[in-house]
Amino acid sequence: MRTPLSLIALTLLAAGCAPVERDPDADPAAGAPTVRVVGEAKSCINRNQIRQTRVQTDQVIDFEMRGGDTYRSILPNRCPGLAIERSFTYNTSIDQLCSAEIIYVLQNIGGVPQRGAGCGLGRFEPVEYVEDGGS
Repeated sequence: MRTPLSLIALTLLAAGCAPVERDPDADPAAGAPTVRVVGEAKSCINRNQIRQTRVQTDQVIDFEMRGGDTYRSILPNRCPGLAIERSFTYNTSIDQLCSAEIIYVLQNIGGVPQRGAGCGLGRFEPVEYVEDGGS
């Protein structure tokens, strides 16, 4: 008996969408620069104070603020493509970026930016980068 090609394709597609088990003990910040937390985490930061963002991994974004403060947001889950594209967009109607917001990976497809995966932000922890210098 021959199996229709479309049935095989659907089976493979469904398998590709299956959730991947992750090690619950894995450090989501592995691969990101080492930081020291220097205060209490915030739910929101002022958008007009963001100087630049640094995508560190698929799960870590550092927000560098005017005035020198840095906030690290560790996303609750991996955000596929974020570390590769290193850019994202969001849509909010207030002048704050909050941990409840969804960001979208910006993918460059044929020279045209398009929204990719949508991912939730984590809280914003004030951090300082730790110098690698043998102590």
